[in-house]
Amino acid sequence: MSIAIEGLVYGFRKNMDYATKLVADLTDEQMVAQPSGSKAVANHPAWVLSHLNIYLPIMVALINGQTFADPKTHEFGMQSKPELDRQRYATKQKLLDEFLAGHELVISHLRREGEAALQRETTLERWKPIMPQAGLVLPYLMLVHENTHLGQVSAWRRIIGLPAV
Repeated sequence: MSIAIEGLVYGFRKNMDYATKLVADLTDEQMVAQPSGSKAVANHPAWVLSHLNIYLPIMVALINGQTFADPKTHEFGMQSKPELDRQRYATKQKLLDEFLAGHELVISHLRREGEAALQRETTLERWKPIMPQAGLVLPYLMLVHENTHLGQVSAWRRIIGLPAV
């Protein structure tokens, strides 16, 4: 057992639990709600889960040393904006199921490959200059990136008048 791998798994599982709690009491319609009177479009839960879900197969690919499409231009990638149209997004349950299943898949691949996965070369050219190995990309995606977006949902809840979780 690698303490580094298990540390990543521990944090990743905490994200699973937190995400589940953040959307547990929401309806599908609430998943795309925007704070009233706001001129800025907040990252609502439907967009956040759709966005985070595109990175789960990327993590598996990184762990296994495989290539993958750059998520930058994905319909829910970093260049996308949250939409109010409920039909643009899967249901809350489908988004959450994909989030949880994707996490379990990442965890199983990471435990199977172990430390060797962390030493693999980053396969996305755009990331290589700043994160040349998967062991630099994975902690960022699994913890920092996810926590940033889950924090957005937490703040969104408070702004629209829902209780903290």
